[in-house]
Amino acid sequence: MSAPGHRILVTSHGHPDFNLGGGELAAYNLFRTYADHPQVETAFFLGRHDRGRGPTGAIYPRRANEYLWEQTISDWFRMRAANTDSLHRNFAELIRRLRPTVVHAHHYVHLGLEYLHIIKRVDPSIRIVMTLHEYVAICFNQGQMIKTGSHRPCFRESPDDCHRCFPDRSVEDFWLRKHRYRSFFRLVDQFVAPSDFLRQRYIDWGIPPERIVSIENGQASRDALPPRPLADGETRNRFAFFGQINPYKGVDVLLTALSMLRKSERRQIVLEVHGTNLEGQTEAFQSRIAALREPLEREGTLQWIGPYEPFQMPSRMGAVDWVIIPSIWWENSPMVIQEAFTLGRPVVASDIGGMAEKVAHGVNGMHVPVGNAKAWGQTLLQLSRTTEEWDRLRAGISKPISHAECAAAHLEVIGQLEKVVA
Repeated sequence: MSAPGHRILVTSHGHPDFNLGGGELAAYNLFRTYADHPQVETAFFLGRHDRGRGPTGAIYPRRANEYLWEQTISDWFRMRAANTDSLHRNFAELIRRLRPTVVHAHHYVHLGLEYLHIIKRVDPSIRIVMTLHEYVAICFNQGQMIKTGSHRPCFRESPDDCHRCFPDRSVEDFWLRKHRYRSFFRLVDQFVAPSDFLRQRYIDWGIPPERIVSIENGQASRDALPPRPLADGETRNRFAFFGQINPYKGVDVLLTALSMLRKSERRQIVLEVHGTNLEGQTEAFQSRIAALREPLEREGTLQWIGPYEPFQMPSRMGAVDWVIIPSIWWENSPMVIQEAFTLGRPVVASDIGGMAEKVAHGVNGMHVPVGNAKAWGQTLLQLSRTTEEWDRLRAGISKPISHAECAAAHLEVIGQLEKVVA
């Protein structure tokens, strides 16, 4: 008789029915792939959700084997859950009822660190695998590792450096914060990093190298899109940004870059912005974007397309030549890079962090000095004037790993954990 399969509960800080962030999509796609794998008996998904009535702590079904949890954070500095009663009652009962052998945690934001302890308290034999999607444990500035005020990249973490970014918090506060995170992280049996860059950041922070492995997020298996048809004399001059619009994603850098070019140069470029969440930013940031956007839209250089659903990505990427990622923070493994490569579009990205790791300069895309508006403008202008460079870089694209390959890599890690237990 064959050994019973894994029972895997995937937890996430959101459900992609309501939250379309990269971490939520990665978690949900992996859950669905686990469910179809012959080594998995059953897979479940638990995503945090806000129905507008506060952290009631209720856990209720979304569809078969999928659950939503009305939970949030009461103390963001210490990442404490708001509804602690729900942890000991609703969440603990869910663990008893589902009987997972593995909990694959894709986040603790909005959920709190404490739920890791509840899992082990209910059943110490449950293996916890945690995918780290950004740097929240390392950096209190929304996990961005960006200096407050200046928005400059932060190259190291220490209580003194963190205190300088947040002077209302003492050096001792940051020391205690780090050790709170590390105490809960000791409950995790294996960490996963979607990029080598993030893995190394967490090793520097204190996770032993043998406890964190790199596994790229998987992508749907599909054929690359054909090149965008060109009119006579037309070049590869259509660029597109996809993602959140906030101070860290660099849309303002792009718009500034275009504004710095001469009008005759701007006419050679078309920039599409497929973005969301601008309305959730500060009034100052919204006003800055509006002031940069209006003249560029008026002259036709900028086309503000707006939000999109995941299923719309192929049709939108099919209408452009280049995908651009001008983020001023390190990023980890931006899903849009893998999506662009899957669909056969070269990527132009900032030269730091996970972006520089995933995009090979001069092979499948180009690097641009982070935050340098002048360099961004000159790069877009240069690329817009030819077709040969696009052809060469497109030929250098390799397919990212599929959802199935991603799940298989995780199941190999899980199998090794079970061998250690045995």
